[in-house]
Amino acid sequence: MSILVYDLAHARAGDKGNTSSIAVIAYDDDGWRVLRQALTAERVEQAFAHLGAGKVRRYEVESLKALNFVIPNVLSGGVTRSLRLDPHGKSLSSLMLGIELPANQPQS
Repeated sequence: MSILVYDLAHARAGDKGNTSSIAVIAYDDDGWRVLRQALTAERVEQAFAHLGAGKVRRYEVESLKALNFVIPNVLSGGVTRSLRLDPHGKSLSSLMLGIELPANQPQS
């Protein structure tokens, strides 16, 4: 059984050159515990691999119940070079929210 990130959080994407930064902010403490455990940099890297993403870095902001993922090389060159419909990568937050996670995470 799995759950979507969408069920636990909302997301916001930003960009700088060819790098996207996506914040995932949990709705509540329970969602925060699951996200913190299951939404790893490796899992995000797998989800974005088809777009050419490089090594993903994850940062925790516990006071906001948020994870920030920095995803290099995912914007097809960046705003001034990309021919993609969404060169800023704003729609990448939707891809993040669609990641499936195991529903039963151990409590920490």
